[in-house]
Amino acid sequence: MSERKAYFVGGGVGSMAAAFFLIRDAGFKGENIKIFEDLSVAGGSCDGNGSVEKGFLCRGGRMLNAPTYECLHAMYADIPSIREPGKSVAQEITDFNKVMKTHANSRVVDKQGCRLDVESMGFSHRDRMQLLALTQADEDKMGTSLISDWFSPEFFQTNFWWMWATTFAFQPWHSAAELKRYMVRFMHEFPRIQTLAGVERTPMNQYDSLVLPLQKWLEARNVAVDFGCTVEEVKVDEANQKLTAKSISYVKGGKKLSVTLNKDDLLFIQNGSMTDSYTLGSWRQPAKFDFSQQKSFKIWDDLASKYPGLGDAKPFIKNPIESVWQSFTVTMKNPALFKAFTDFQMNEPGTGALMTFKDSNWLMSIVIPYQPHFNGQDKDTQVFWGYGLFPNKVGTYVNKPMFDCTGEEIFYELCQHVRIAPELVHDVINIPCIMPYITAQFMPRVRSDRPAPKPENAVNFGFISQFVEIPRDVVFTVEYSVRAAQMAVYGLCDIKKKIPKVSRHDLNPGVLKRTVMKAYQGETGTLWQKQHKKCKCCCFMKLAAVSAAVAGVAYLVKDQI
Repeated sequence: MSERKAYFVGGGVGSMAAAFFLIRDAGFKGENIKIFEDLSVAGGSCDGNGSVEKGFLCRGGRMLNAPTYECLHAMYADIPSIREPGKSVAQEITDFNKVMKTHANSRVVDKQGCRLDVESMGFSHRDRMQLLALTQADEDKMGTSLISDWFSPEFFQTNFWWMWATTFAFQPWHSAAELKRYMVRFMHEFPRIQTLAGVERTPMNQYDSLVLPLQKWLEARNVAVDFGCTVEEVKVDEANQKLTAKSISYVKGGKKLSVTLNKDDLLFIQNGSMTDSYTLGSWRQPAKFDFSQQKSFKIWDDLASKYPGLGDAKPFIKNPIESVWQSFTVTMKNPALFKAFTDFQMNEPGTGALMTFKDSNWLMSIVIPYQPHFNGQDKDTQVFWGYGLFPNKVGTYVNKPMFDCTGEEIFYELCQHVRIAPELVHDVINIPCIMPYITAQFMPRVRSDRPAPKPENAVNFGFISQFVEIPRDVVFTVEYSVRAAQMAVYGLCDIKKKIPKVSRHDLNPGVLKRTVMKAYQGETGTLWQKQHKKCKCCCFMKLAAVSAAVAGVAYLVKDQI
């Protein structure tokens, strides 16, 4: 075991986590682990970089949730903090969120700049029955159905949809099965979705708070990350219906190189990246919508086209116009302007989570994090992040699609929604970022389109990404990458240690009761309210039981209700 080697295609958080598990749980030496990464920095989609002079950048932001991020918290309990000596990263995050409690005071804002009362989800009886049908449906029977197949048009104008869609970046044409998984996995957050009180944040951006501590832990154990390497091919032999990876071919510095795997060596492949083909703009230049590369999906697509049991990349990458959105990172040296944004949100930086402008043609949302958000950010510099779910539409105030807008034009559009006075706008940098595959993992699919972290017919290789199949868990989370890594390592190394289970908050009677209460909140004179006055617990437990019974009928008649 001590001389066994492991190779990784891709240097994202999943690969780094798998290297951690190989060392901690499988007895691998760090010097026998090598990661091939196309970029010049590790961490994959969990990025965070820039400077005061040129502006800071996060392509995306990751929200955490302690009750559901079981594998991530368990792993980071063994990773020392690089900011607070004597603490683990997990303890650092926990302590930070005890102080910086999330409670959005302006979760949804309308075109008049008014904060909407979103305590009620705004459901009709039909909305509730359709949502109930979805949560109780058999995922395999759902197939490639869309979210819009399960709901009437009015559902997509409810308070619930404005909040849930922008929190998790769902679109009506995305997979209904994925929405079902989210509704079940995060059911405990449904009753407080209007404040996002269950959201946890890292003290700084995810690169500085999560990637760097893990990278330093690996470097201290001599794990090698080979940057600037583009893996072009993985050769696999098939014998007796078993697949064995034999070699890796890659290009570095214009030279074609290869590695031959020995009998006991392992290979872990990042089969796809949500930030594949991203492009950046500037204050004066728009980013470009270019989906021609698809580098991270190539190895997977090649292998899956040749061998059964390895999934199918095509459903996820065939229509990037349905998986794209555009983010932007604002850097400013302008305390008065920054205060105008925080005053409008009515939250201190780091406590407001997401603020969504529901009447924005781009469906813009912004997050104002705790400051500083980046290493290298001085006390006179302020940073925040935002995104638009509909970047192909013409803006509300700028007469062109977000795709075609410079950083200045995007910031102008935002300022109109926040009612910012023009004289305040100076000393600002805004970097736009277009990501064609950012929600590719939400595209309609069947379960078999995603390979298992350790495919049943694979002898010495596995997959780690947002495009593997993990029963009941939800993609588009750092937790998914860490869990996939742990499953791949334990499967290939035959480790008997238990992996933390996917929590089933949907089976908790208290969660079910609060969920039903939230779904009916805002109605007056209804039977449930009259019963509630007589017997709170009895009423809602009975209603939950009736709801479960109705679910089967609701599923059968979903096209009529």
